[in-house]
Amino acid sequence: MRLALADVYAARSRIAGVALRTPLVPSPYLSKIAGRDFLLKLEVAQPIGAFKLRGAANAIAALPATCAGVACCSTGNHGRGIAYAARARGLRAVVCMSELVPQAKVDGIRALGAEVRIKGRSQDEAQIESARLCETEGLAEISPFDDAHVIAGQGTIGLELLEDRPDLGTILIPLSGGGLAAGIALAAKAIKPDIRVIGVSMDRGAAMHASLQAGHPVEVEEVASLADSLGGGVGLANKLSFALCRDLLDDVILVTEDEIYRAMQTLYYEDRLVAEGACVVGIAALQSGKLPALKEPVATIITGRNVDMNVFTQVVTGQDVTLGDMTVKGQSYGA
Repeated sequence: MRLALADVYAARSRIAGVALRTPLVPSPYLSKIAGRDFLLKLEVAQPIGAFKLRGAANAIAALPATCAGVACCSTGNHGRGIAYAARARGLRAVVCMSELVPQAKVDGIRALGAEVRIKGRSQDEAQIESARLCETEGLAEISPFDDAHVIAGQGTIGLELLEDRPDLGTILIPLSGGGLAAGIALAAKAIKPDIRVIGVSMDRGAAMHASLQAGHPVEVEEVASLADSLGGGVGLANKLSFALCRDLLDDVILVTEDEIYRAMQTLYYEDRLVAEGACVVGIAALQSGKLPALKEPVATIITGRNVDMNVFTQVVTGQDVTLGDMTVKGQSYGA
């Protein structure tokens, strides 16, 4: 399926009343660092606490009336979106997740009525289980990123950004499998071709960055990260999100775990927001000086608030955080 701006507008009509139009607010502190307006798109305000509801609701709304249920793999928020939208339609939902997904996200999905299957230590292994369920139990599979309806649903964020601030010059997007980046870039560049769209990810296990560097989808080792929502692969048989990211992203920036740690503290202490590590990679890119020169207003997506509160508390109180085989050294904010 070839995606166009019309698909994003169609998605907006389809998800109205399920996903919310979220606020776009300036951060005075980050604007001072950037030297121009630095804006936060608050997808934490969605009913499930994350942007993933947009794509999930659009994909489920497009399913035939005869569909018996859905399955997916997820690092957390896509599973929440699928569970929420499937329950509203009375469909069975099975979410497949790896052992690396925080327990808080597993519990949140179960609380929304979905079944959870834990398989392996990577999203690729969870994806295999999701595909098996679809083949053996007749469920419809909804990819967290490589699905036309999911991408179009996420693209509605791009419409809202440019409707609220037509003067935006740059959009910073947390980058994982590429569904969010592909959808926003598709919409934003169709409306304003000269806008810069930059993907930002962690520097360990960034699958889309590695794939773009290689020129084709590749596998990467999935490791624990403060930005756990950005973990997982892009799928070696990727049909949509890789090509869209390759063609539409102007750059990809990688940030370290230390930089993510500091950005989580900044968002909490300066803007009073509880958010996942994946949300703050755009802020980390700004604070670390990795962004290109900014001449116009810039926006980033605060993608979700479904964070492990034990880890979040460690970060905002300046404690060490252990991530698999590495430890991020604690530092009090402002020290």
